Amino acid sequence: MRYVYAALLIHASGKKVEEDNLKNVLTASGGDVDPARIKSLIASLSEVNIDEAIKMAPGIAVTPASSEATAPVKEEKKEEKEEEEEEALAGLGALFG
Repeated sequence: MRYVYAALLIHASGKKVEEDNLKNVLTASGGDVDPARIKSLIASLSEVNIDEAIKMAPGIAVTPASSEATAPVKEEKKEEKEEEEEEALAGLGALFG
């Protein structure tokens, strides 16, 4: 994955993804460099439009949770608790009845 991330970083910086660029990024990150992997990645990416691949990639939509979505859950818990308390009180009333 480091090789793919390096390629994406190079692409994002507007430079062409080439062997020398990949080697430089991987070396700068402190990782070991495998020339065979670099050549393999370059060959794999030769026919890929990286921008299109990123657009087509399935992503996880991250949206902040709204307070409205959590509010009903809290109300339901509160209602359940109130019902339990009422049932408990009704049971006590039957004892003293």
